[in-house]
Amino acid sequence: MSANSADRARPLEVVLVKAGRTKIRYAAEVIDDDGIRITVRAPWSGAGARDFGFVRFEPGDVFTEYYWRDRWYAVKEVRDARGGLKGWYCDITRPAVVSGTELVVEDLDLDLWCSADGSDVLRLDEDEFAESGLAERDQRAAAAALTALDELEALATGDRGLKSLLT
Repeated sequence: MSANSADRARPLEVVLVKAGRTKIRYAAEVIDDDGIRITVRAPWSGAGARDFGFVRFEPGDVFTEYYWRDRWYAVKEVRDARGGLKGWYCDITRPAVVSGTELVVEDLDLDLWCSADGSDVLRLDEDEFAESGLAERDQRAAAAALTALDELEALATGDRGLKSLLT
């Protein structure tokens, strides 16, 4: 089901849940929704800048975010205020659920960063994932999360990088 222009223009609230609690909630604009993948755009929602060492998110940055209803990840293309590509921040999540005006995703701790030129691909928070206890509580979800991280890393280091997933 493809979103019509009225649906694409509607605001949506992205709700990121972690360990059963809302981690962050922010407004986004629907860019596209084909029934499987929903694409939204939102400004950096943090209060000020956040420096991760490998990238700095700051006011004025714009995130084009891709969520799947059938995949265990979300990919966020990050651009600075002038439109320059910083890279892609990928969250390993349960498949996205859209309910009314909310897009809800459950963060499973694992992340991947890919720089704009593709030279820097980093697996992140594997220690948090191990400490989360997901592997003991839900072996199927833990296996799906690790498979998703491996898949994203393979795409990011491939010939076309993550662009192959988003076009």
